[in-house]
Amino acid sequence: MEMPLLPAGFEDLAPMAARWARPTENERNALRFEASAWDFAALDAAMKPRLGALLAYLAGLPAQPADVADRNALMLACAYAEAAPHHELYGGSAQVPFSFDARRFAPEHGEEGL
Repeated sequence: MEMPLLPAGFEDLAPMAARWARPTENERNALRFEASAWDFAALDAAMKPRLGALLAYLAGLPAQPADVADRNALMLACAYAEAAPHHELYGGSAQVPFSFDARRFAPEHGEEGL
């Protein structure tokens, strides 16, 4: 697996970016729907202690960064925001408990990249 470029100081998150960072919501959703409880736990363990620093870094960037490393960091932050509830609230399930199958929800903007 090729490790994506990340901003200086965030190189330790490269394995998570390789697994989770995707430019479109639909691509991130597809990964999330197939993820295991272990996948969600590993992402959470890697991201939670680094999230404050990553968000502070991203706050200084434009909404659509031109730099590849910055875009990868943004995609990873988006992936974590979308996946964290599955670890924190749903017991590691890729589905939302007591809800319809999330695959039925198809966002209109789902193919728009970051």
